[in-house]
Amino acid sequence: MKRILLLGGVTEALAIARTLGPEHLYSLAGVGRVPTDLTCQVRVGGYGGAEGLAQFIRDEGIDLLLDATHPYAAQISQNAATAAQVTGITCWALRRPAWQPQPGDDWREVGDWAELIESLKPFRRPLFTLGREPLQHLHEIPPEQFWTLRALDVYPGNERCEIIGARGPFLLEDERELFERRQIDVLISKNSGSTATEPKLDVARERGVPVIVLRRPELPAVDREFGSVTDVLTALIPEPPQNL
Repeated sequence: MKRILLLGGVTEALAIARTLGPEHLYSLAGVGRVPTDLTCQVRVGGYGGAEGLAQFIRDEGIDLLLDATHPYAAQISQNAATAAQVTGITCWALRRPAWQPQPGDDWREVGDWAELIESLKPFRRPLFTLGREPLQHLHEIPPEQFWTLRALDVYPGNERCEIIGARGPFLLEDERELFERRQIDVLISKNSGSTATEPKLDVARERGVPVIVLRRPELPAVDREFGSVTDVLTALIPEPPQNL
């Protein structure tokens, strides 16, 4: 059987990892909780770019590289595709479908931080759900704005920003309470496509709150793309031999 290196990041990656035996590897960058109840091997940390990953693939005798990282982890996905090509192994990717705007949504797509800040000018009480990215910009908050940031862990804020440490899945009622208590007038989000974090979009729609959406990056071509865990697992299970 092929030896699999699973690059994790999204929730679905853990579901795949739970099906893998001890000969396979589940690799995490190190952000967030590391599972301790898996049968497969778990590796935490980077590789040193595409070249380092390629060398790891050779050293460990990896036959199949499965990229199940976050849709916005473009550099990791590029490194994976490059390393697979250099080493001549197969590369698959779980590419979670993007959210699509629904009737009543007011989505405003931006490509980078500069566009985001420009789009944010008319608002006063933004809710950022971009992870840690906004932390380096806390000193840039205009005096008329108060930011609420939600990330996996709690970080220091300042007089113009409060940071909430929370992990999904998020419940609809809790999101409603957050929007009401903070008087959120604009939501900033990646288009992650995750059902665990989708309730914030439902609340924004209910309240008529605009959503500034950070555009998904372009991801490299791979040998096969999958849209769900079920599709991945089906592909991993070998077909039974045909009766002759």
